This record gives sequence, C-alpha cells and structure tokens, in this order.
Amino acid sequence: MKAVMYGGGNIGRGFIGQLFSQSGYEVTFVDVVDTVVDTLNRDHRYPVRILSNEEHRDVEVANVCAVNGNDTDAVAQAIANADIMATAVGARILKFIVPNIVAGLRKRWTMDKPPLNIIICENLMDANKVLEQMLKELLTQEEQAIFDEKVGLVEASVGRMVPVQTEEMKDGDPMRVCVEGYGFLPVDQAAFKGEIPHISGMVPFEPFDFYIKRKLYIHNMGHATCAYLGGLLELEYIYQSIDVAEVRVIVQNAMLESAMALSQAYGVELGGIICHIEDLLYRFTNRALKDTCARVGGDPARKLSPADRLIGAASLAEKTGVVPAYIAVGAAAGLRRLVAEQDMRQSMDAGKKLLLQTSGLEETDPLSVLILKFYQMLMDGCGIGQLCKAAEAEKASRRKNVI
Repeated sequence: MKAVMYGGGNIGRGFIGQLFSQSGYEVTFVDVVDTVVDTLNRDHRYPVRILSNEEHRDVEVANVCAVNGNDTDAVAQAIANADIMATAVGARILKFIVPNIVAGLRKRWTMDKPPLNIIICENLMDANKVLEQMLKELLTQEEQAIFDEKVGLVEASVGRMVPVQTEEMKDGDPMRVCVEGYGFLPVDQAAFKGEIPHISGMVPFEPFDFYIKRKLYIHNMGHATCAYLGGLLELEYIYQSIDVAEVRVIVQNAMLESAMALSQAYGVELGGIICHIEDLLYRFTNRALKDTCARVGGDPARKLSPADRLIGAASLAEKTGVVPAYIAVGAAAGLRRLVAEQDMRQSMDAGKKLLLQTSGLEETDPLSVLILKFYQMLMDGCGIGQLCKAAEAEKASRRKNVI
C-alpha cells in the first residue's frame, strides 16, 4: 500500500505521516526543502518524540521516502500510484500545490486506477470546497465529471499539538519532530469515495461539520485566548499562561461558552464536550512542548476574521442565545496584538478600524461593542482579574435583562 503525504513539515511528519506508516503504508513525502527530501531518501526513516510533563517516548517512523515538490513529473507519478493521500502544507500554500495534484490525477486517470481519497489536514474552514474549486479551475468539463466520481476530498480535524521545533527538541537529529501524545484524527466519513481505508488513529464521523467547529471554536479559540492573555502578561509559553488562575478562568469559560453554543446548534450532549475541554486544559499545561504564546497567537487578523476561532465562536454563541463575554475578552486581547503588529498606536480609533475590517462586524453590532468595551479596558491598564470580573458582570447583566 502506498500513501502520499504532501508536506513534510511538523504535521506531515509529526502526525499524518506517522499514522500512515503505522498503518502499513509506504509513505512518500512531497516537500520543497532539499534537506528534508534528501534525508528521507537516504535514511527511509525519521524519529518522532512524544512529550509529556513526566517523560518522553521515541517512535521510529519507517518505510518512507520523498520527492521534491518542484519535480512535477515525480510528484504526479507518486500521486498516480497512491492508495491514499493527505495534504498538510498550510492554507496559504494550497494554491501552489494544485497544479501538481492535477498532473497526478490526470496521470492516474489514464491508468484506470480506483478512486483516490485526499485527506485535507489544513487549518481552514470548508477546506474541501476551497481545494475542490482550486482543482476544478484547472480541469476540463469532462475531467471535472471524472473528478466527481473518482476523487474524495476528506476534511480532517487535526487536534495534535506540534510546536515550533527548537534545536533542543531536535536533540541532535534535524529530522526529529516533538509532539504531544494525543493521536486521534477525526475525518469526514461522508466524503470518502469507495471503501474507507483503515488508518491508525483515524476516526470517520458524520456529520463532520460539528468536529470542524469543535476544533476551531473550542480548541483553537481557547488556545488563542490563552496566547493573547499570556502576551498581555509578557509570558513566553502557553503552559505559563494557563498556569495563571485568572487566565485559566477566562479560557475555560470562553471554551464553555462555545461548548454550550455547539451543543445547541448540533444537538450534541454537553457533557461530552465538557470532558473534551477538561482534556484540552490539561494538554495546555504540557511544559515539555514549550509552545509559545507568540506562535499560537500568530496571524491575529485571520483569527479575528468572520468565521474563524474568535469571531466565529462568539457569533455562534450569540445566535444560540449564549452570551460570549469571555470569548470577547480573548478577541479584545487578540485585537490589541493586531494593532501592535500593524505598528499603530493603541487607540479606540485604531482598534475599531481593525476590528471592523477583519471581523466583518458592524460598528453597532452588540458583539463589536462588547469586544471594544474590553479593548478599552486593556488600554486603560486593567488587569486580567478585572477583565474576568467584567466578563462575569456582562453575563449577569444580560441574564437579568432576559428575566
């Protein structure tokens, strides 16, 4: 059995490629970094180190090779012969790999191969629709009909946390990837064409939209909120931030706001989501990962966009009658970082301008009013504890008005 892993970075090597290898696949990585390609072809294996606060465990990922993404013919040949494929290149890079995927599909179709399922491991809403549109723009109408019949674009929810790899983590081996122990990969069961393959750790689920939203609006939103609050306190690491009692209260309550909204929107029992939150909060304390607030909070403009983790979660809460007060605190802290990254002075004019630009909210929208209220508190020098009290007061006020 052959698998193509498009992207030989942290998620590609540190998660999906490992699952493929453990499931008995010969894994061909596609990457443009010469040292990664050359080393994989020389050694045909690489190490993954699973970290916890107590210990680490080394796993060898074997039966691997690589082709350079700049070699279209080699990439196309690998895709043509694959039994399964996945991408983990980053949402902004997808458009650059589309021509190679198309070349591989065309070669595959001339060989009358069975359907190919492509597991999309990108942090991107509606990733299957986005990739489908990109691919079909390069296909003829006749090829599009074949595509619909023989290609499954399978969304995945990547929950494993893989930080930026430091030299200390590499521990003398530049190919080593350090990861947390969480190893489940929920995927869209309905998107597969043909038989669903057995892959270690893969969990097919339908309807899958709930899993996508759970990852984005609970895991990613809570992670980002923790990062932005840690940044306010000038803390370097996520585990340091979540260890601050007031930060943990805000993060936990923000995640609970999302949990209640998701439970109502999808008819999923709240208890199971709360158990997931408890697990995430424990995983955030993993000191060995050394995940930084700077990395987790990166690209605040995207995180404040209409359907992404902060604004998307808060909007869903509003629609389901949940007051997103604690989520709004995280959004305000993210807005503060966005203003700083734009080299603008912290001011209500700057904050309002950037929030409305990135979030798509109207100035009079209750959510934008709430976020800007907390942003003003940050400019006034209010501490995390004061933000926490203000968020709870906002919820109490809304409850009183409803009664």
